[in-house]
Amino acid sequence: MEKPVVLLAEELSPATVDALGPDFEIRQTDGADRSKLLSAIAEVDAILVRSATQVDAEAIAAARKLKVIARAGVGLDNVDIKAATQAGVMVVNAPTSNIISAAELTVGHILSLARHIPQASGALKGGEWKRSKYSGIELYEKKVGIIGLGRIGALVAARLQGFGTDILAYDPYVTSARAAQLGVQLVTLDELLAESDFVTIHMPKTPETVGMLGASAFQKMKSSAYVVNVARGGLVDEEALYNALKEGQIAGAGVDVFVKEPSTDLPFFELDNVVVTPHLGASTAEAQEKAGISVAKSVRLALAGELVPDAVNVAGGVIAPEVRPGIPLIEKLGRIFTALTHDSLTQIEVEVAGEIASLDVKALELAALKGVFTDVVSEQVSYVNAPVLAEQRGINTRLVTTESSEEYRNVLTIRGALSDGSQISVAGTLTGPKQIQKLVGVNGYDLEIPISEHLLVILYQDRPGVIGTLGRVLGERGINIAGMQVARSKEGGQALSLLTVDSSVPQDALESLKDAIGASVAREVDLQD
Repeated sequence: MEKPVVLLAEELSPATVDALGPDFEIRQTDGADRSKLLSAIAEVDAILVRSATQVDAEAIAAARKLKVIARAGVGLDNVDIKAATQAGVMVVNAPTSNIISAAELTVGHILSLARHIPQASGALKGGEWKRSKYSGIELYEKKVGIIGLGRIGALVAARLQGFGTDILAYDPYVTSARAAQLGVQLVTLDELLAESDFVTIHMPKTPETVGMLGASAFQKMKSSAYVVNVARGGLVDEEALYNALKEGQIAGAGVDVFVKEPSTDLPFFELDNVVVTPHLGASTAEAQEKAGISVAKSVRLALAGELVPDAVNVAGGVIAPEVRPGIPLIEKLGRIFTALTHDSLTQIEVEVAGEIASLDVKALELAALKGVFTDVVSEQVSYVNAPVLAEQRGINTRLVTTESSEEYRNVLTIRGALSDGSQISVAGTLTGPKQIQKLVGVNGYDLEIPISEHLLVILYQDRPGVIGTLGRVLGERGINIAGMQVARSKEGGQALSLLTVDSSVPQDALESLKDAIGASVAREVDLQD
């Protein structure tokens, strides 16, 4: 069996290759060389890049087998996420790999500004001993304003508290309870700007945050205050920053990120009260190794058909531990659901009932759709393209949650409307300490049977002797019944038999079984991985 091919388009740590393991064929190319990239990407299953490789629509179109684009870092400016999603290609990154490095660099910039470390070093190396010129200030009892109290902002706050600073924070999405937990004081943006001795920004780059620290913000700050940006280029208006520094509206700035990169000749680079670094936020050995290992693990999951928490083009973020066991269950329910369909689908509803309904369960909807389409389309179905497949077929999908579940702690149900006006449904749950997967409902029939690799679904008119006939027909073919449950609407009405068997049932055996009992449906659902 051929191994999946993983292309390393840039230099990655040996730990990244080790994390991929021996199950893949590893190839390498220079992703910055366009012709080499387009040639190398044609027959690979996954590509790992950093920032130098442009994985755009052209590259994605050239990659006939591509399933995963992995960016060993945080930013994804070099990946066309829309084109990847349309092609059913998962895009993953390493969103937490650099948070410690970025937080530490922020503190480094603050210390450099407070004590003029780069300028003093440059002067001394140039033969000048100027102790009085580079007299600085202590951080002790100074006020540091943090704009954006996410993962990096929180780490900055924790590290600065060791210096005895007072931390002010502005973040409209953080509660006062969370701020108290972090030991910071929530204030308005205007209050933060007016009171802080140092202002550091840690916001995502959006239309609302571009230029967030601009001319009006600098006018509200102390003339002795410093600004630091190691987050995203453009959050600080570069022209306004130059004017504020030149006119003495603020005391100085530390900048690691820029609107256009690389940048080597911006006007404020000439000013002595500015410390600049060439986008070093993630440039530590530890961050690079974490990023490589993180995306390698994601590639392994993706190529194994698993849901990947760090996939950026899959709805839903980190999957709660309580939700994870339901993913393989509802994917199997999706395949059982498909086996019951006899006409084209017009609508699919995924219902999550019980204790986990209060959590983020979007992943369960994706897993259900993946299961529904796995056995009906020729292309590989992933958690990325399953919603696209539904949309292309005009199938409306929706996720419903309710914390009410009478018989089980949690029940997962897939319901569907068919073009002939009929409806189908399957429901399942996990029971016991071992979280055994069980089917607990089919088309309104209540039952409870463990889900196995080979499952027979049979619909027929209830009458005596049917069960014996089923056993005889399967026994003649050497097929052993492992478990069976029968449900019916009423005596003599429509009956449903679910059988788990030890081996696959040939199609001609299914036809014989169907004819022998006059079944309207006799199908096998093969749930082998």
